[in-house]
This record gives sequence, structure tokens and C-alpha cells, in this order.
Amino acid sequence: MKRGNIISILSLLFALLFLFSFLYSGIKVLTMADGSLTSAKSMCTMEASSKRVLYSKDMDKHLPMASTTKIMTAITAIENCDNLDKSFEISPKAVGISGTSLYLRKGEVFTMRDLLYGLMLISGNDASVAIGEQISGSDKAFVNLMNETAKKIGANNTHFDNTHGLDSKSHYTTAYDLALITSYAMQNETFREIVSTKNIKITNAEGKTRYLKNKNKLLTSLEGCDGVKTGFTDDAGRCYVGSCTRDEMTVVCVVLNCGPMFEEAGALLNKAFEEYHLIDLTSGYSYIDKIKVKEGEKDYIQIGTYQKYLYPLKVEEFKKVKYVYNIQKEIEAPVTKGSEVGEIKIFIDKNLHFCEKVYTMGNVRRNSIWQKLKDLIEQW
Repeated sequence: MKRGNIISILSLLFALLFLFSFLYSGIKVLTMADGSLTSAKSMCTMEASSKRVLYSKDMDKHLPMASTTKIMTAITAIENCDNLDKSFEISPKAVGISGTSLYLRKGEVFTMRDLLYGLMLISGNDASVAIGEQISGSDKAFVNLMNETAKKIGANNTHFDNTHGLDSKSHYTTAYDLALITSYAMQNETFREIVSTKNIKITNAEGKTRYLKNKNKLLTSLEGCDGVKTGFTDDAGRCYVGSCTRDEMTVVCVVLNCGPMFEEAGALLNKAFEEYHLIDLTSGYSYIDKIKVKEGEKDYIQIGTYQKYLYPLKVEEFKKVKYVYNIQKEIEAPVTKGSEVGEIKIFIDKNLHFCEKVYTMGNVRRNSIWQKLKDLIEQW
């Protein structure tokens, strides 16, 4: 083969390799052929505090979720355990569970906290069963508790059939529900501490140590990543729930049945922080500070609101924010702190997003007759 032909072939191969690399990395900046932002079967990217959905794809579709199930297992256990550092024995029913494992042995003694690390870092299926038995007396009873917790959170299109996420026809969720569950769980300090841990060692009562390394690759490669869980089964495919916090805004991304789950979830999280900012919309009316007091010892009293309203907005959306005020011009004494004097409504592009009551911020006594006489004498 001539040298020129070889060079041409090599050039073509390098061009194809470059094109492939560009297309693959293009997941980070390009839309898919179907117009979506991900190759996942289902996706939901949500700002955690407001529960606003930033991006989605078939987010209400019922799908298996593999070991991302353990997000619910963990938060249910944490909320229903009086002492996470109390030790207990591993029962025979928690030994030899198929799939990923902590390789627990019958009679081994661990704390609940240690098993939660084994559950969330390396996805121990046996740890999930041991946790459920300890909390509720049986695996089945604990699964019922998981379903009750899901309903409490508002995840109405979710049903758990087990604690670990192995495939079952009656074990499913949606990307939206899983984002909702995760946003709820991330409010718990213990949960956040566990899922953000990169490496840890746990030791049983006999002194045998297990070294655990978190399977969540984005913890070490994505700025601000602080959780939460990976998963895989034949039916569910590769599943991932990621959480990222920057500038006090936390964004949760769920991708179900997604081959390049880390790459695409990371891209969606980065996109969210590039396009959205968490805005304190209540700061827009901070100049409203007092109203007149009739027949009071003071002529004016400070008024204000007690709640903040933080909401993720794009720059162009912030321009569409509108405040509507309905506040009394004066109030008659005596005035007690916390008296309602009106309300403020916040609209974004004509849609009502928040309504907050306005209250007095102090007390004002009514003028006495002697005070009135004194005022008249001074005026005379």
C-alpha cells in the first residue's frame, strides 16, 4: 500500500475518532435526536427547595429504579430509628441476598449507622434487609413503611416491593417521584452526610473492618456534588440520582435507564447552574417598613413578613416578576405584634407563585386620656 494511501486512511480514522469523541461529548451540549437533553428513558432535574422541575423527559413514566430504591430505604430508616449507633445482630434472613452485597454473616454485630453506609456507598442488598428487619421487625413491614413515607412526601406514582431494588413487577417509580423523594431526603443532615461520603471504613463488634468506596463517580469529578445513588438491574438498566449544591442552590437530577448516566446527569446539573439562579423574591419588597397608627402612643409601626421565598429563575424570567400589594394604610391602637395588616402576592409571567401575609413587627399602646390632655396643652 502506498504511503499516501496509508496517510489518507489514517487521516480518515483520526477524523472518525474525533467525530465519535465529539458526538459522545456532545451529550454535554447537544440535544438528542428526539429533541430531549438525554438518552435516558426518563429524566427529571429538579431544584430541591422549591421542587421546581427545570428539565424533564417522560418524567411521569412508571419504571423500575434498581438500587436508587435505597434512597427511600435510607431516609425511612433514619427517620424511624431512635439510636443509629446502637448495635444489633444480623439475622439469617439478611444473609446471602443476591446482587451487590456487604457480605454480612449471621450473628455479626453492626450499628445501624454502619449499615447505612454499606447501603448507600456500595449498595449492599443484604444491608437493606438487615436494616428493614431491625426497624420494623420484618422486611415486609419495613417496605410498607417505605410506601407510607412515599405517600407522605407526595410520591403518588411510586410503589416499593422490596428494600434493595431487585426487579419486581410491582416495584416502580417515576423520575419525578424519585427527584421528589431525594429532595426530601437531602433535607436530613444524617442522610446528606452519608451520601456525600467518598470513603469510609466500618468495623463490626469483633473488630473486623470493611473498607467502603462510594460508587458515585461524580462526587470526585463534579463541582459541588453531594450525593446520592447509583443503580443497575437488567430490567432497569443504569440508573442514577445525583445531587449538586452551588451558591446555596441544590439541584437533583434523576436519569432512569441511561447508558452514560454519569456524563449526562453531570451535564444536566451543570446546565441547571448555568441557566438558573436561586433568587430571594421577598427581597423585592423590603422597602415596605411602616404604616400609620391611629390613636397610638407612636405615630407609626414597622411591618414586615416572616417568610422568605426562594425560587430558581432564569435571567429572562426574573424580568417578568411582579409584586401586587394589598396593605392597610393605617391601623388603630392598641396594636400587638403579629397583627395581620395585608398581603403581598408574587407573580411570574402572570402566574401566582407566592402569597405572604404582612404583619406588625411590634406593639403600640393606645393613647391615654392624660396623654391626650398633655398633647392639647402643649399644642395650646
